[in-house]
Amino acid sequence: MNEFVRKLDVVAQPWSREEFEAKLRAVGPERYHDLHPFHKMLHGGKLDKGQVAAWALNRYCYQEAIPRKDAAFMSRTHDRDLRREWIHRIHDHDGQLPDEHGGIERWLVLTDCLGLDRDYVMSMRGALPATRFAVEAYVRYVVEQPLVVAAASSLTELFAPSIHRERIAGMLANYDFVNDDVMAYFKRRLSQAPRDATFALEFVKTYAYTRELQEACVEAVKFKCDVLWAQLDALYLAYVEGMIPPGAYNPKS
Repeated sequence: MNEFVRKLDVVAQPWSREEFEAKLRAVGPERYHDLHPFHKMLHGGKLDKGQVAAWALNRYCYQEAIPRKDAAFMSRTHDRDLRREWIHRIHDHDGQLPDEHGGIERWLVLTDCLGLDRDYVMSMRGALPATRFAVEAYVRYVVEQPLVVAAASSLTELFAPSIHRERIAGMLANYDFVNDDVMAYFKRRLSQAPRDATFALEFVKTYAYTRELQEACVEAVKFKCDVLWAQLDALYLAYVEGMIPPGAYNPKS
């Protein structure tokens, strides 16, 4: 029995910081949504303007949820230094008037270019039900999970710069309705995402101090990848396979 207890103790030991980081980073090559067929179609110029508009309209729901998620995260900590750092994420998306309008405004420039009415986009009435369920599940996850696990769910930002570079190049090359100004959101994220990911990664490596918390943080990155993947599943089913649910945006109507 003592030997069995010793073996359990060995298994339960925390990973080293290097091992832990490697396991967090290993999620991306297996699960990140750049692998999804819909994204390959988007970046490869295989979608028409209506399908791209459907993607942008639905993705707005996710963009709108990010500052709400981050505000919820900040409300849970008494650490002023952590709040001072994390609030950059809200400023990045909501902006700081009068000089900086933020990522949500830049996203609306994209939907403007695609011929979508701003009020309609911001109402989210035309979004797919699965999109709304997925993004709200992410907000709830950040509210309900241990703080370090909630922070870990943001670490898909480790994988974001590559998809942004691919998206910028692919969309500019393949769609005549896209230009440099329209791609401003993605260009800005090339610098914002690495900054945020570096801080969050260090935070998670420091405060996930048990094996149980470390494993939960790895699962958090997987969960976030699932949230992003589920949104693309819904887009593919609706706008490639043609199963658009009642009330959702229909490019042909």
